[in-house]
Amino acid sequence: MPRKKAADRTGPVKTRSRSGCLECRASRVRCDTKKPVCTRCRERGLPCSTHFVLKWQSEFASRGLAFGRAGVWSKARAADGGQSTCSPSPPASLSLDDVREWCVVPGVRPWAFINSGVSTFDQPDQVDVALNELGAVVPVNRQEIASWLQANYIRSPRPMPPLSLFPNAPESGHGPLFEYYLQQVCPRTTASSTSSSPFASVILPFCVSASPTLFQAIQALGACHWSRFDPTYSATGLRLKSATLKDLRRRLFSEGSLTCSADPEVLVIMMMLCLYEIVDKCDHHWTIHLKGAKDLIRLRRQQMIAQSQSAPDPVTVFAEHFFAFQDVMGRTACGEEVLFGTDYWKVGDRNIDLWMGCSPELVSVLSAITELSRTRRKLGCDADRISFSLRAASLEHQLDGLVQEVGDGDDETLASVAEAKRLAAVLYLHCALYEACPTTPLVVEYVRRILRVVSELLDQGSHASVTWPVFVAAVELDPSQDELWADSESDAMSGRLLVLQALAVMAESTISNVARTRAVITKVWQARDLDLVKTPGATPHCCNDWEWYVAPISTAMSLA
Repeated sequence: MPRKKAADRTGPVKTRSRSGCLECRASRVRCDTKKPVCTRCRERGLPCSTHFVLKWQSEFASRGLAFGRAGVWSKARAADGGQSTCSPSPPASLSLDDVREWCVVPGVRPWAFINSGVSTFDQPDQVDVALNELGAVVPVNRQEIASWLQANYIRSPRPMPPLSLFPNAPESGHGPLFEYYLQQVCPRTTASSTSSSPFASVILPFCVSASPTLFQAIQALGACHWSRFDPTYSATGLRLKSATLKDLRRRLFSEGSLTCSADPEVLVIMMMLCLYEIVDKCDHHWTIHLKGAKDLIRLRRQQMIAQSQSAPDPVTVFAEHFFAFQDVMGRTACGEEVLFGTDYWKVGDRNIDLWMGCSPELVSVLSAITELSRTRRKLGCDADRISFSLRAASLEHQLDGLVQEVGDGDDETLASVAEAKRLAAVLYLHCALYEACPTTPLVVEYVRRILRVVSELLDQGSHASVTWPVFVAAVELDPSQDELWADSESDAMSGRLLVLQALAVMAESTISNVARTRAVITKVWQARDLDLVKTPGATPHCCNDWEWYVAPISTAMSLA
């Protein structure tokens, strides 16, 4: 019976469903696409599957078939039998290059920030340091470390070791760790390009008469930092740290806290252990050494007052400033009670410290801002509010007129770092005391100024002592206006891009725990991005912007 012509057919035209199951398509019958099982498969007891089948263009080309809808199809008569065949017939004027369009693939960097993940919603008050440590920090100085190792410890034949400068050092087979501390750790503790770090200039002469316990602590710190480049040193650092802790506990138990407080070596050992915990994980363990050192320093100062003793030695002064600075800078983020108050800093001392990267007067102002911010929510009467406003205005005026001075020599890098910290202090004051937020014009302006200085420092190859300015500017970036300034090579400089690039460079060129810092920054960004879709005024009136976004997730941070 001849087939009906198209004009003689009645009813709707039946077309094959593109979403039919594999069984119906294989049998060339129409599938009603019912879910989870179509009617035909249910009646016949067949497995109904709609999985995609991958088809490869090379396979179709080898069989002489067209791939998908490639080409233009037409019917033509075969020359040998008069049969009607279908064959692809591309137009003469159209080539593959004419229809091919290449899409630009954006550059993907390991430090890129993507605001997604189940943990973002399941655990909004926790930061994922492991993710930022493993996949988001780019090592930039591994070649430098490898060259140093090649020049010092990978030689053939191996030269005879020189005479030791420290006869009291233990012969534990970890001699390279002490040299690694001097050659690689110490330079990463200061932004000065002309002066030596106090971790070398102050601690090294003291080591001449030090006990083996101090050498173990220094070697443990060197191994912990070295493990960033070679994970095999992690176990070595852990064994040395355990031995140091064991010796320190035995000494505190046998001699007593009062006797140990008079020995500067105990503070130096605790300082090395504190740095070990910061470099390792930067969790609450480093604050244990901080609080222990606070008790010893308090006992020593009480003895000095009772016995009318003179000023302490340089090692003790440096150790005290180390712990006090760590405490002040870390608590600017979380807003907790300050352990080391303003009495550890000389009023009017504007000389820039080599390790702190700023003047003691600036640290004193930061400590006062943190303490004043803690009293903001306890203002009960008008007199308290007036006193609060006057004190805040006084601190703001002190920051605006603060000129930090470089000591001997003209160190422009150190001066730039100190200025970045002063600008960050002004920004921190307005956010902690004046209810400022990322959309505040002053905040927008100071974020740009801080990141401009940081960008110039990174271009100069200076990466140390800028963790706190980067952190303060990053957490106060406006998510809806990320553009900072126009760049000659691109249309605009993104604020988040600059921050992530800075953190990537700082990861291996400082002793700060950049992974923890980056984890907190990205957590703040995630919270701000999620709140963009919320109605204005979602922040409780009892909390300012800093207390709502930054403080809850910034406990036990090291920003020194």
